[in-house]
Amino acid sequence: MKYPVPLIHGRLIKRYKRFLADVILDSGEVIIAHCTNSGSMKSCLEEGAEVYLSPVTDPKRKTRFTWEMIKINDSWVGINTSLPNKFAFEMMQKNAIPGLEGYTEIRREVKYNESRLDIFAQKPGETCFVEVKNVTMKEGEMALFPDAVTLRGQKHLKTLMTLKEKGIRAVMLYVIQRMDVEAFGPAAAIDPVYALLLREAYEKGVEIIPIQVRVSPESVVFERVLPVRWEDGK
Repeated sequence: MKYPVPLIHGRLIKRYKRFLADVILDSGEVIIAHCTNSGSMKSCLEEGAEVYLSPVTDPKRKTRFTWEMIKINDSWVGINTSLPNKFAFEMMQKNAIPGLEGYTEIRREVKYNESRLDIFAQKPGETCFVEVKNVTMKEGEMALFPDAVTLRGQKHLKTLMTLKEKGIRAVMLYVIQRMDVEAFGPAAAIDPVYALLLREAYEKGVEIIPIQVRVSPESVVFERVLPVRWEDGK
């Protein structure tokens, strides 16, 4: 997936109020960028690091730029939480995500009971719901989710389990926007309830697909499916 317009280079001064970041552009101008990531951004927040921003064309937006990525230890990390949903939708349309190929109808943002899930897909004989999460945190060689307690994420897992119990395919798709990790797992130390629910969902047949993508100033490219590792090693 290519960015529709050229990104703008700068360096992070600081992030504050969760959704704002001060960035100094190469021109020397200091601007305020919108940060879509509401999490802690643990392991991907470093003042002075290189960043890329996308220009905003909507005149109603208060900020002129959206923060897209940051360079941590020579590796670009995508921090725009709205990107994974769009990326997953486009890749499924192209049959480019292993295990999620062949669907003839694909829709975004479909409501089921009290939840709104990211992707609904159908093909003859099969209906599937996919919930997409953005992953930026790492510890060692592990990509971990979430980086803050997520009640909404817990609710999504319960919804996926309900779907599976009704015989509907349910998939938890994690989009890992960094290349310096080798496996994926739940961040039990941060949100133990989410970690327990994810394991329960897995044992009840909800599929977990962690995909690693290569983020660059030009594009976001699918690389591979990563293995899932649980704390007990199983």
